Amino acid sequence: MTRLSTLPAIMLAPNGARRTRADHSALPMTIAETVAAAQAGFAAGAGALHAHVRDESGAHVLDAGLYLELIAEMANAVPGMPVQITTEAVGRYRPQDQRALVQAVRPEAVSVCLAEMWPGTGPDAEARAFYHWAAAEGIAVQHICFAPAEVMRLAALAGQGEIPAPVQLLCVLGRYEPPTPASPAMLPGFLDAMTRFATRPDWAICAFGPAETDCLLAAARAGGKARVGFENNLIGPDGRPARDNADRVRDLVEQLAGVRA
Repeated sequence: MTRLSTLPAIMLAPNGARRTRADHSALPMTIAETVAAAQAGFAAGAGALHAHVRDESGAHVLDAGLYLELIAEMANAVPGMPVQITTEAVGRYRPQDQRALVQAVRPEAVSVCLAEMWPGTGPDAEARAFYHWAAAEGIAVQHICFAPAEVMRLAALAGQGEIPAPVQLLCVLGRYEPPTPASPAMLPGFLDAMTRFATRPDWAICAFGPAETDCLLAAARAGGKARVGFENNLIGPDGRPARDNADRVRDLVEQLAGVRA
């Protein structure tokens, strides 16, 4: 049983695949910087790390060795903070590359974009086998969906037994490319799509752009959880640049206290 069998209220996403320190001086690029950001984020109230690793040039990479190094460093520096790795393709990696990464690392948890791992509309024996293998291994898979239609497709696959239950979901509001700022008005479509599941999934959202906090609070009011950090947004709720990732976590913890009061 993985510590991420249930999603935490707040997951920290400190860097993502595309941004660099040219975007913000506190954005972590190396494993050491990512661990330091995670440690500060954990102290501020984040329950898990959504992790990307970079190569020597600073590019996003699906590298099993780097992920294993990061997980080992996290276990030493922040043992109470589990790590969810990513299989994000960024137009570079194929489904077989993504599967191979997870099979080599065997992490506690992984985020997988449904449209990347199961790109066709028909049966996909390799994708199906991967999802069932991960479930048997006790790896928590969070399915990334960028639109309500993808959530409905995930619900159909789960209903058919192609993707095993229980289902974890991340609804993405807005996009990095093409630049599309998120809005709380995008959330109801995802909530409606979730009604297609026989059992409501364990779900969270992330939101691109300065309305990130408003979107995360709307999700919390609807019973969802949050992924927050510089992967999606660099701006605090006051409209000013956040100091660092821990600042975004602290802001969200403070705002969520008002929602739950």
